[in-house]
Parts: sequence; structure tokens; C-alpha cells
Amino acid sequence: MDFLNYAFMQRALLAAVLVGVTAPAVGIYLVQRRQALMGDGIGHVAMTGVGLGFLLSWSPVWMATAVSVLGAVLMELIRWYGRTRGDIALAMLFYGGMAGGVMFINLAPTGSNANLNSYLFGSLSTVSESDVTAICALAAFVVLVTLGLRRQLFAVSQDEEFARVTGLPVRALNLLTAVTAAVTVTVAMRVVGLLLVSALMVVPVAAAQQLTRSFAATFAVAVAIGIAVTIGGTVTSYYQDVPPGATIVLLTIAAFIVLTALAAPLARRRARAAAAAQPAGDPAECTIPATREAGDGIGV
Repeated sequence: MDFLNYAFMQRALLAAVLVGVTAPAVGIYLVQRRQALMGDGIGHVAMTGVGLGFLLSWSPVWMATAVSVLGAVLMELIRWYGRTRGDIALAMLFYGGMAGGVMFINLAPTGSNANLNSYLFGSLSTVSESDVTAICALAAFVVLVTLGLRRQLFAVSQDEEFARVTGLPVRALNLLTAVTAAVTVTVAMRVVGLLLVSALMVVPVAAAQQLTRSFAATFAVAVAIGIAVTIGGTVTSYYQDVPPGATIVLLTIAAFIVLTALAAPLARRRARAAAAAQPAGDPAECTIPATREAGDGIGV
């Protein structure tokens, strides 16, 4: 536990815990909306914000937040109105965001490729006190939205038409989800990196779905996995001198593989229990199969 004696590790661990909470909390809605790669696209756009931050000598975190939010809103507008050429518009937005980030950071007096790499892949030693303050504020916003509006966001993520019929402001909630995802990307970029943050938003949710059947259980297990892998990856990065972002993502994938292996015998046990509970007089063909699709782990 000697790493706790260092201020930079204290900051890195605090940021890691916040990332472990916020990324799966938003990712659970993106997975339900079948927008698992949205975080990756926002990460590309956020690179322009990082580059502008260095160029204008402003906080890269706050500048990336502003640019990411704008990019997320544009993505939603393209999804609504750009049905025919929307994929091309999104591609230009993503690649333009990457190109803008590289260009701006190289034009900045204090910018360099080393600075950009710390945002692309994460870095423990470069998490400053101002970064932690910004991450805490942004993480609080994400938690308030994902927990406070969980019923409304879940309803929209499951069935937009049904949510619209019930009177929910579907477009406003979709925009809020996109903005929250953008904020989460900037929360995570100092620990995981912009190019890898999408994995931490999606894989813990997919892993939790292997064992759970309800939204609340999936949410809780996904966040627990997120916290475990971010702390584990940060500590491993300190002792082994390996990139934190890559370490965290590999641990997340390992957790998915382990839980998937555990889910098979659990499904067989549930099937046997269902068969044992079947009344003796019922014909065999009336038995309801116990298997489920991979995405059914988030039922209400």
C-alpha cells in the first residue's frame, strides 16, 4: 500500500473510482439503445477540445467537455434528421474531431504528441488537482442524471414509441443521454484515455448481463465491476509500469470472460429448477425454456 503515500496516486485512484462509477452508469443506457460505440465517437470529437485547450491555454478537461457536449448534440441531430446520409456525416464528425485535435495540439506553444498521448491512452502521473476537481464536478452531474432519471431514461432506451405515448419528452431525454455520455468521456479520459473509454462504458454492462435479470441488479453489478477494474488497473499500472488505460480495459474483458463462463452452469441450474417446479400433470411441450438472449439481462 506504499502507493498511497504519493499524491499523484491518491489523485489517480480517486479519478479511477469516479470513472468506474460513471462509465457503466451511462453505458447501461447506451447498450439498451444499441449505441454501444457512441462513446468511441464522442472520444474522437473530444480530441479537438483537448487540442483547443492547449492552444488557448485553457483547461483541456473543461474544453473537451464543451466540445464533446456539442459533438453529442450534433450526433443526436444527425440521428433525427440525417437518415439518408447520416452515416457519412457522423464519419466526418468523428474523423474531423481526431484531425482537429492533432492539428491544434501541434500548433499550441506547450503542446506535443506526448501531451496528446496522455489523453488518448490515459496517464497516472499527469492527473492534476485541477483535473480531480473537474472530474468530481462532472461525475456528480453524471450520477445525478443516471440515478435521478433512471426510470425515464430506461423507458426511452427500451421503447421510444411507448415512452412518447406515455407523455415522456423523448427527444429531450435522448439529448440528455447524449450529453451525459459526452461528460462521462471527459471524466474518463485522464485515467482510461479517449480511445479506450467506450470499452469501460460497454463491457462491464455486458459482463453484468451474463448473471443478472433486472435493471437494478445489472446497474449495481456493472458499477461494481467498473470500480474493481479501474482500481485494479491503476494499481497494476503503478507496480508494473504499464499503460493504465490498456490495463483497465484488459481487466474488464477478463471479467467479462470469467462471468460468461460462470453464467453457463448458472443457466443450467435455473433450467433444472424450472423443470423441477413444473407440475407433474403438464405436458413436456408446455415447459417454458429457461434460456434468454444476451440483451435480456436488463428487464424491469
